[in-house]
Amino acid sequence: MAPRPRRTADHGLLLPPEVVSGIRADLPRVADDVVAAIIEEVPGYTDAFSGSMGETIASAVQIALGGFLSLASGRRGSDPRTPAAPAVEGAYQLGRGEARSGRSTDALLAAYRIGARVSWQQMASGAVRAGLDADTLASFAALVFAYIDELSAASVAGHTDELATTGRVRQRHLERLAQHLVGDSTPEQVVAAAERADWPQPTTLTAVILPDSQVRPALASLPAATLVAVEAPGLDGVVLLLVPDSHDRSRGVLLRTLRGRGAVVGPARPWLEVRTSYRRALRARALGLPDDTERHLPTLVLTADADALADLRARALAPLAELRPATAEKLTETLRAWLLHQGRRDDTAAALFVHPQTVRYRMTQLREAFGEGLEDPDTVLALTLALGVAP
Repeated sequence: MAPRPRRTADHGLLLPPEVVSGIRADLPRVADDVVAAIIEEVPGYTDAFSGSMGETIASAVQIALGGFLSLASGRRGSDPRTPAAPAVEGAYQLGRGEARSGRSTDALLAAYRIGARVSWQQMASGAVRAGLDADTLASFAALVFAYIDELSAASVAGHTDELATTGRVRQRHLERLAQHLVGDSTPEQVVAAAERADWPQPTTLTAVILPDSQVRPALASLPAATLVAVEAPGLDGVVLLLVPDSHDRSRGVLLRTLRGRGAVVGPARPWLEVRTSYRRALRARALGLPDDTERHLPTLVLTADADALADLRARALAPLAELRPATAEKLTETLRAWLLHQGRRDDTAAALFVHPQTVRYRMTQLREAFGEGLEDPDTVLALTLALGVAP
């Protein structure tokens, strides 16, 4: 749990008017020194503070320091709650602006630390010259850093609130984009959705179906622009990821990243055509084909029309229909191996774990059943397709 920031409310410090007056006269110089130190020590702000932006920030620093002096002198501004309220509100808005600019709070908090150090050095020197005693000086120091704590906390809150607000909105846009991509939307609708989501358009997208429990660890190793969909058509208890630019050599990286996660990975497709990758991944999952769908193309092709495949198998194997089931099964198994090994008897025997003479005997039976059909290219093609996938 983060420590609670020190508070300035009821601080009990009241600086003498002459001390306040002397410090206030130095505020423009102190603000300039703070900005210069931040530019020098925080690389992320070197460009942001240049030109007119630097002048704006210097003015903001003066306002913050002026609010602090009002606090330390016991004066109350127009805000009935505390003289620090305008500066705290400004810090909150600064945090929101940093979030909109895509920067983290790291540089901002570093700037606050540097601002506290430089401001304290400058104001303490003025206080000592004005004769401030040691006890009051110590209380003054405590108030300075409590005030910076309040401003820092306000900026962090603004940054967090902005991210939460914009993040939720953008997340909804990204989810809708994923649904457009795999649904029936037109290319114009998809492009418009990508622009609304401020999503960089890739060259390709790859559909990945993944168990819900594996999504978070997988996303840690995938491109930041990966889209996540939990409500795509056909999903049932799993999640769809659309991974950008994982084609060619990058596909190997994607497959290694997803290895052992129960993923089904469709082919890479031009990003506007990713629904075809998703449909292939869905079919592979329905058939129980794991991992890379590209490894299962023959099975996917042969099972594209299950009824047609069943009809083809029945017609192609009709010569074995009158045999006893056990005999027909052995001969079918032998014919499949014989076709896959292009008639090489020893290789066929090794695949079936039988003696080559057994293969010879069975092939004699098959030639008797099929006659000259085993020499006919059309018959061989039909048998190869029919037996390419086990029933």
